[in-house]
Amino acid sequence: MIDQDDELDDEGEIDEAEGAAVAPPSGSHTLTVSEDVAGARLDRFLADRLAGLSRARIQALIRKGQVQGPQGTTTDPGAKVRPGQSYEITIPPPEPAGPAPEALPLAVVYEDKHLLVIDKPAGLVVHPAAGHASGTLVNALIAHCGDELSGIGGVRRPGIVHRLDKDTSGLLVVAKSDVAHQGLAEQFASHGADGRLVRTYEAFVWGAPLRQSGTIDANLGRSQTNRTRMAVLRGEHGRHAVTHYEVVESFTGPDGKPLASRLKVALETGRTHQIRVHLAHIGHPVMGDAVYGAGFKSSTRRLPEKAGEALENLGRQALHAEELGFEHPVTHRPLHFTSSRPSDIEALYAALKPTPSDAPKAPKRKAKRNVSNR
Repeated sequence: MIDQDDELDDEGEIDEAEGAAVAPPSGSHTLTVSEDVAGARLDRFLADRLAGLSRARIQALIRKGQVQGPQGTTTDPGAKVRPGQSYEITIPPPEPAGPAPEALPLAVVYEDKHLLVIDKPAGLVVHPAAGHASGTLVNALIAHCGDELSGIGGVRRPGIVHRLDKDTSGLLVVAKSDVAHQGLAEQFASHGADGRLVRTYEAFVWGAPLRQSGTIDANLGRSQTNRTRMAVLRGEHGRHAVTHYEVVESFTGPDGKPLASRLKVALETGRTHQIRVHLAHIGHPVMGDAVYGAGFKSSTRRLPEKAGEALENLGRQALHAEELGFEHPVTHRPLHFTSSRPSDIEALYAALKPTPSDAPKAPKRKAKRNVSNR
């Protein structure tokens, strides 16, 4: 439902039993598999033996490498357990109950008692995570909305229906009521298939795609070589991901060869880093993307001086969520919002656009002299 990597079991449910038991203390706990639970999933076995820890929490600990099994560290919550096997799970010290309110500036585009639309600046993390316990959009929303914020997203993600990467700017809708959260999540789950949801992005990419428009249909998942990155996965691996793009404008370098393009991008699915990974996959990574466009560093040398300076000053991927439309989940009124290009990307655009003085000059023609044969 939520446009992010939720920790779900195979049935797609989040097991969040509230206050049923006291959570076990932090530290290491060793559990041995008995005959009566042979063949059970690892996460369910641990959840049954560790009253007070939800399966979602246990799944997170498994994926973070906090569980040791017969073969060492295991990161698969769905692994089957066998009689006599022992598993050691390490429970870290408890974190604070939830993010604290912080009076951070918010660019509110629209707000009513059910939802609000934010124009997120680049550099703002959406919800608390490792390394970003404060200063996030959630911290600002708690201060702005108080108790109104929907709790469906969980303690760490109240009101969050979808995300934007830290260094992606643009429009983002937040649920203030649970009914709004459910209605918006339904629309994001269908990804515009029913015509209600519209999300478009502006992206400046390296090079010029051969086709003026196209669709990238390639599954995405965690990279097998670097778990902090997403990657295109072959076959049936990964999660289904579809991105549509249209070339709006292309720019040539001083040598007259294609240098960069401005794209309009629409999402049919919403996966982590989807636009950035898909565009890099077809050979046109987003400019300024240090993660998925690192191989194009040499291309910066072909940039005109002003464009090179603008890209360096940008310091992030040139990606902006410029359009967001959806049906109000309570009033059912269609809402549509647009966000102007931020100044840092505007500076890059202005530097890439050729000026009259940059246009190739026609060779000077020599004046003909009339020569008399007399």
